[in-house]
Amino acid sequence: MSKKAWDGQYQSFNEALKYMLDRQSGKEKSIYTPWPKFNDAVTDGLEWNTLTVIGGRPGSGKTLIKDQIIRESFVLNPDDKFRVLEFQFEMVGRTSALREFSSITGKTYKELCSAGSTLSQNDFDKCHAYAKDRIKSPVDIVSTPMTVNQMREQLDMYMNEHKGQKTIVTLDHSILVKRAPYQNNRLDMLFELGEFFTQSKREYPCMFICLSQLNRNIDNPDRAVNGKYGNYVLESDIFGSDAMLQHADTLIGLNRPAKQKIRHYGPDRYIIEDEKTLVLHFLKARNGDTRMSFFKAEFEKMQIIEMDTPPQEQRR
Repeated sequence: MSKKAWDGQYQSFNEALKYMLDRQSGKEKSIYTPWPKFNDAVTDGLEWNTLTVIGGRPGSGKTLIKDQIIRESFVLNPDDKFRVLEFQFEMVGRTSALREFSSITGKTYKELCSAGSTLSQNDFDKCHAYAKDRIKSPVDIVSTPMTVNQMREQLDMYMNEHKGQKTIVTLDHSILVKRAPYQNNRLDMLFELGEFFTQSKREYPCMFICLSQLNRNIDNPDRAVNGKYGNYVLESDIFGSDAMLQHADTLIGLNRPAKQKIRHYGPDRYIIEDEKTLVLHFLKARNGDTRMSFFKAEFEKMQIIEMDTPPQEQRR
């Protein structure tokens, strides 16, 4: 016989009131990101038991954003005790570590690899000292591509081993999750992946950050025409949006307009000065506000910084 699956609504009210009190007293807090604009768009940072999906073109800075959130999370949230579990299927761990070294030395990946000129001993020593300090932060990496069910098994094992400690779980990228034999296509896999996120954020004290690609439609020439609404990233542009949108608490579309030679962005014709300008479209913010915010990518330092909203082209 099936077990009773319902509770009185008093249970939800009690949980909500307790959460409000815990937020009021500071016992329960979001995880601050490095950017006040980002924090303000959500709930003063990333809330526990939520899923954030970031979609963008290749080279737009998705991994950069995710890496910076993780890299700075322990410094920005010193009073919170949490771990990080990264499902990192796109790049090997060495490459990810080199990107971190780039952020603290200001050296490019090529320079760190002594391509063109030999890396100085001082810069090497700086990287070594940084690594010794960083490994104190509890970050674990799964680099072997796996199916959704295998990811679920790994998360169950991880949470059991670490006694249910709060954990930030990242996935880079959704389309690199392996299809199971019973899944006919990638969309089947994405629907199951979304269900995995929703089930897990209910079961465990986790938050999830998932990186995604955009559909090819974003590269249609008519969407690169200056000053058109089509310049903007839309919900439908996120790959497998039907599968992921309903599960995401926050959905962000990331754009780098200058890569498409767009100099006047969208109908408001924001002036895009260079290829470093990034636009974050907060397409869905279940517990925050939808909006558009501008950032500048410092790819040589592997970080992004906030910038003022660009001026608009004056219409004649």
